[in-house]
Amino acid sequence: MRDSFSSYHPLINFLYFTCVILFSMIFMHPVSLVISLSFSFAYSIYLNGKKAIKFNFLYMLPFLVITALINPAFNHEGVTILTYLHNGNPLTLESITYGLAAATMFISVICWFSCYNAVMTSDKFIYLFGKLIPALSLIFSMVLRFVPRFKAQFIIVSNAQKCIGRDISTGSLIHRIKHGIRILSIMVTWMLENAIETADSMKSRGYGLKGRTAFSIFTLDSRDKTALITLVVSGGYILIGAVAKAMYFRYFPSMRSAGLSAYSISVFLTYAFLCAIPLIINISEDNKWKSLQSDK
Repeated sequence: MRDSFSSYHPLINFLYFTCVILFSMIFMHPVSLVISLSFSFAYSIYLNGKKAIKFNFLYMLPFLVITALINPAFNHEGVTILTYLHNGNPLTLESITYGLAAATMFISVICWFSCYNAVMTSDKFIYLFGKLIPALSLIFSMVLRFVPRFKAQFIIVSNAQKCIGRDISTGSLIHRIKHGIRILSIMVTWMLENAIETADSMKSRGYGLKGRTAFSIFTLDSRDKTALITLVVSGGYILIGAVAKAMYFRYFPSMRSAGLSAYSISVFLTYAFLCAIPLIINISEDNKWKSLQSDK
């Protein structure tokens, strides 16, 4: 499915994910955690489809439950004692709640990063940081590009070796180890050759020469400026609300939060709006496209 938010300027994409990832890690109020988790789940599914559904429900949700159960075994803080474990340590409501909150935060950040990887391509990252940190931005983009290429090449080599009877999934343990070492040797050779070809290509293109310019297709238009103002205003309002403790929540020694008020509700609504920006943009563009199609 086409993601309209990806077509925005790289600055908008990077600023958005910086805000939502940092806010997801900082704000531990249950309402903010639910907001971040819900919209990160929804956006990852919009971007990656069935793959995201499988990953989120088969891995992330079980991780959420396991973390919530494991944390009370090591964390015994809290004043609300539910029972005592067999070793005499108390099982508290606060430790269970904090484990659930920490797992929710962790899963939200993972989902946001999966969305970041889908939207922020290597060319966008180089465009933003190529002049500030050219060497680091180049290495980072090459690493991001290398991982999927390595995986695809590994599958090709494994299938080729399987066709000549060197399958790593069948046979005795010794034979599988030998076949695995052979595939590893092939992959190391491929990596070294690929590194040499990349270095020669970069040298021929004038990488590192003084006065060398770079081509870019990104321009900051009126649509991007409107999105930038929206991000700055909504992010600033959320930060002001956090400083004013509108999103305050304490887990230990007892759970306590700032009382709900019209101002705190407005902060949570603004946070929900910030997390929903990509979905709002995509739904709006999808409706426009369907309207144009129906007019024909």
